[in-house]
Amino acid sequence: MNTLFESETRTATLEEHVPYWHETYDVVVIGAGFAGLTAAIEAHNAGASVVVIEKMKAPGGNSIISDGGIAAAGTSMQEKAGIADSAELMYSDMLKAGMGLNHPALVREVATHSTEAFLWSRDYLGVPYMDRIDQFGGHTVPRCYTAENVSGSTIIRCQVAKLRELDVEMRTQTMLKGLIRDASGTVCGVAVRDGYNHKSPHSGTDRFIKATRGVILATGGFGADVSFRTAQDPRLSEEIDTTNTPFATAEALIEALRIQAMPVHLSHIQLGPWASPDEKGFGDGPRFADYIVFQYGLIVSPTTSARIVNELADRKTVADAILEVGRPCIGIADSKAVEQSGWSIDRGIEKGVVKVFSSLSELGSHYGLDNAALASTVERFNGFVEAKADAEFGKPIISEAGPLTNPPFFAMRLWPKVHHTMGGVQINASAQVIDLKGYPTGGLYAAGEATGGVHGACRLGSCAITDCLVFGRIAGRSAATEKP
Repeated sequence: MNTLFESETRTATLEEHVPYWHETYDVVVIGAGFAGLTAAIEAHNAGASVVVIEKMKAPGGNSIISDGGIAAAGTSMQEKAGIADSAELMYSDMLKAGMGLNHPALVREVATHSTEAFLWSRDYLGVPYMDRIDQFGGHTVPRCYTAENVSGSTIIRCQVAKLRELDVEMRTQTMLKGLIRDASGTVCGVAVRDGYNHKSPHSGTDRFIKATRGVILATGGFGADVSFRTAQDPRLSEEIDTTNTPFATAEALIEALRIQAMPVHLSHIQLGPWASPDEKGFGDGPRFADYIVFQYGLIVSPTTSARIVNELADRKTVADAILEVGRPCIGIADSKAVEQSGWSIDRGIEKGVVKVFSSLSELGSHYGLDNAALASTVERFNGFVEAKADAEFGKPIISEAGPLTNPPFFAMRLWPKVHHTMGGVQINASAQVIDLKGYPTGGLYAAGEATGGVHGACRLGSCAITDCLVFGRIAGRSAATEKP
């Protein structure tokens, strides 16, 4: 996919070349996912007139197909459940997963305001969350909350409803073509293609929208942009599937880089280790793998029938271990693990992604494993579970976990897919976009996956929505209060 704008359609980006402004708002938000919708709500509530621009036919983007999980540290729910947590511990976990490449000030903002953002979504937006707290890979303690229906669409619907209640305008099929700057270099508006249709990219009409206070980039990542992502990591060719929608592309990022925004961590692209090669896109298998196998079960190599990694390690560690094997690995759990988890895996079973076996040997034979070696691996793992200490890989054994001895057994093939791009434009703690000289770019803000620096080399599960809400709120308030 070519994400560079064709030369004959590129719009001049100096205000003096704009023939006239078609309309004017205080704040223009580009992108209608978690970050963009949050920014629009907060900008409006800070007294600004706002318009949201979305290139697709409906809001949501990648956000709407996520599992709706948000991490928040030090909540009253954790305290009630006897879980000791703090923003400092979450900060430490994020830095560890990010291999210390995270920008500390940005991580501090996310961790410190995680509970505030979670409660804002629940109490102000009305997002219904399930009555449970989960622990995913790389988190020291359970701190992850999941929206009802296990879907980001639950959050998006509440955000869209709030925007309608506030009478904030949102335009779909309107694509960003250019960021417009005045003589001082301040971003003062945008050029857009109204009536954009991805099947006919040159259709529609060009319009110029003035932003008297600021433009907010909340366009998400570039996980589906094969040409751009392979330029950053040559391994991630079209042969590697993605969990993203086909429209998670880099054109807005390229436009920001063109006006000298500072790029950060573009080559750090996260692969989801819980994905399966037996279904396209995100699919239904990840609920079984991430919520059950990684927490209660084990992953074995198809060549050795032995474990390969701490299943509750961060996503990069687990994905790298699977890729090192070179073939899809097998995630295994038993009926007690499924029951204990409280999650339904019916859809994965119906699709044939998750398989059901009456015995461990039947499972092994199906996947071509060495049954004697598999039995030994499971027996050794069960010993670690009973001892509550993994002497082989150091996996944290959660308190509810039991030995894998209860048929039927469940399994799925695991092969990583491109999931999240940690890189993007650099921002500061006020969500201002930083330029190549290290100074804020006047009038330009960013939030969510369009930015880099928050997650470093690896994002922890459920921290993306936290990031989007925390910095979406900051970006909205910052842009709204910039002097006209």
